Amino acid sequence: MNQEQARKIKRKIGGVLYYSIAKHLPPSYSSVKVGQKRLRGFCGKLMLKHCGRHVNIEKNAIFSPRVSLGDFSGIGVNAKIYGTCEIGSHVMMGEDVTIITRNHAFSRTDIPMMEQGFGEELPVVIGDDCWIGDRVMILPGVHIGSHSIIGAGSVVTKDISPYSIAVGNPAKVVKSRKEKEAF
Repeated sequence: MNQEQARKIKRKIGGVLYYSIAKHLPPSYSSVKVGQKRLRGFCGKLMLKHCGRHVNIEKNAIFSPRVSLGDFSGIGVNAKIYGTCEIGSHVMMGEDVTIITRNHAFSRTDIPMMEQGFGEELPVVIGDDCWIGDRVMILPGVHIGSHSIIGAGSVVTKDISPYSIAVGNPAKVVKSRKEKEAF
């Protein structure tokens, strides 16, 4: 058996274990502790393209095997990550985050959009030390710079520079984390 075949078998085992058991266990912050954080992390190591140390994959998360998850990072409760996504180290992710890496094709008007398939995949990159708030949606090809904060409910349609605080729909940078506030 070659390395690629072994990797596919590991992914399948991880997927069966995650989607049949680990996904349904209580969130990590629950007072009920049954090893859920450790089990989901183990599944992540089997399933993901890369899975760092001390990760936290939460309850009901759905993710592609093309996700890379850095050290001390998390995938939030009910998160949905479709396609290729690189998540740096020390990234916090709130609940109900959606990351999309491709959209439906719609350039032709002579046939229904649902029959046009998909456009090309545009990977999403989230830098180190980012905080992605609850119910954020990140669209294809977006790069979120390291040390940034994306406010809850934001829809990120364009790249976000490092050390930025961005909010809204579409998300706009409202402040730099490097600015000193006068009190």
